[in-house]
This record gives sequence, C-alpha cells and structure tokens, in this order.
Amino acid sequence: MEQVEYFEVECTEETGGAYYRRIADVVLLDHNLIRVIKKLHISIDPGVPIFIAVGVTRKLPGVVRLRDFAEVNATGQKIIISIGDETHLAPLLQILWERYGKESVEQPDRFTIVLSAEGQESGDIEDLPVFDPTESIYKDLIYALMVIQPEGFKVRRQWYGKEKFYLVASEDTLPENIEDLVREKFALMGERL
Repeated sequence: MEQVEYFEVECTEETGGAYYRRIADVVLLDHNLIRVIKKLHISIDPGVPIFIAVGVTRKLPGVVRLRDFAEVNATGQKIIISIGDETHLAPLLQILWERYGKESVEQPDRFTIVLSAEGQESGDIEDLPVFDPTESIYKDLIYALMVIQPEGFKVRRQWYGKEKFYLVASEDTLPENIEDLVREKFALMGERL
C-alpha cells in the first residue's frame, strides 16, 4: 500500500491534535481512502471555532467507457453490445434508455443488449462514457472529512476539483476569508489551490 506523502494535523491544543490525528487515521483507513490521498493537512482551532481540511489525491482512474467492458457490433439497423463485465451494466442501461428510449433497448440475456438505432455508428457508442469513478471517490473523501470534523460543526463549505479538495466547517458562521485560509493550508503542503 502506498503511503501518504504528507499528513499533518495542526491544532491549537496539543492533546486535541493527537486525538484528531488518530481519528483521521482510523476514518481514512475504514473508508479505504489512504490509497487515494497523496497529501492531507487538517487544521483545527476550537477557539474560533474552525476546522479546515485540504488535500491532494493521487492520479485517479479515468472515465470508464463502453469499449472498456463490452464489444459493440453494428449489424444493419441494430447494434449488439456484448457485455464482458457486468459491473457497469446498470448505469449503461440507464444511459441507453435516456438516449434512445426504453422501447429501443432490448436485453435478451444479462450479457447482451440489442439496440435499435437507425443511423447510429458503433464507433459513436463505443466511446460512450458510462462511469466516472472520481465522482464517488471525492464524495467519499468529503464524507470521511465530515466524520473527522468536530461534532456540532454543521456550517460547512466543501469543494473538489482535479486532484484537490477541501472542507471547511464551523459551529458558527464561516469566516469571510475562507479561500485565503484554504490557500494557506495548501501552501503548507507545497501546493497551490
């Protein structure tokens, strides 16, 4: 398993910081997120009160396209999709139903989909994006950070983008200079927001 390159918990109370470091370790391990995180900086100041967590992910897997798990063959006015891996079958069916209508999509068995699609080329469908794993990974990361944050910190702002994420939380209103605070924490890791 790869190690997190940078992991720091900064707290105005030394004992509290040690506890939050252990909490963060356990939560990230329980949610199987250690393999995803490259850098993580958590800052807690109960006096303000504010919780800031900023991080950088490792390179995440790309979008899963139909060609990645199925073969597509066009025969006349039908396109036959032979499924090799059922993992993404449910989202594929949803996408095909939305795009072509349920009446144009047949599934004679669990490994075959027959699509009545006049004028469609099989190449168009082979590149169809079916699943983006980064969405669920970032949602899992934000959820884990919400578990780590102090109880009662209900006012929060979160963001995730290409290989970076943050969560800021407080009991009260959030400070107006959140972006500056977040940039400071990213800078401590040698990163820019």
